[in-house]
Amino acid sequence: MPQENSVCISRMILIPALITLGVTILRLVGELLHWPTVLFNPAAGGGGAIVGISWLPIIFGIYFALKLAGAGEGPSSLGKAIGFTLLGLVVMAGGMTLMGLSRFESVPLLLGALILIGASVVIPLKGWPSLTKALIAYGYLARIPVAVIMFFALRGHWGTHYDAPPPGLPEMGFWAKYLGIAIFPQLVGWIGFTVIVGLLFGIVATAIARRGKAPAQATS
Repeated sequence: MPQENSVCISRMILIPALITLGVTILRLVGELLHWPTVLFNPAAGGGGAIVGISWLPIIFGIYFALKLAGAGEGPSSLGKAIGFTLLGLVVMAGGMTLMGLSRFESVPLLLGALILIGASVVIPLKGWPSLTKALIAYGYLARIPVAVIMFFALRGHWGTHYDAPPPGLPEMGFWAKYLGIAIFPQLVGWIGFTVIVGLLFGIVATAIARRGKAPAQATS
């Protein structure tokens, strides 16, 4: 029988997903209206811009972790959870390396990269299943809207980071470019990033919370 205080993942991630969507829309508007680049960087990759969603897995990873741990759905072992997360990080790094080496031209390297990054998302399920599932679900709710925006941005040449190709990208047709710089990164690469980063910060936050709780219980 499920515990009465068990957390509904879909309900837990709803508000974070809506906040993330709001930030995504704000980022798009800021780039289209040429607002300050320190906030809305339209260059390829959009790196360094203050307004963006790439840092949100840190906040929401901690939020999800504490929420789940408080409901009795924490990991059976924090050591096991961090171990499988670090293993996932290593596998993801290997996948990202292969993707860079492929330059979107070598199909075997690209497939190998996608398999490794996909595996990096699954591996942490062995350490903290509920948090990993929450981060996977949140990741797709965060990144699917970005992939949709990139479709229209690439079609319309909007001049934003959503349609700016990375340096050195070879000439290719629309669908190949969309798969290479939108679908694969957003729905594979960024999902791996969301899961691993969210887990790392979530596990650390949970460990700190447990350590602070232990002395309080001992003195009560």
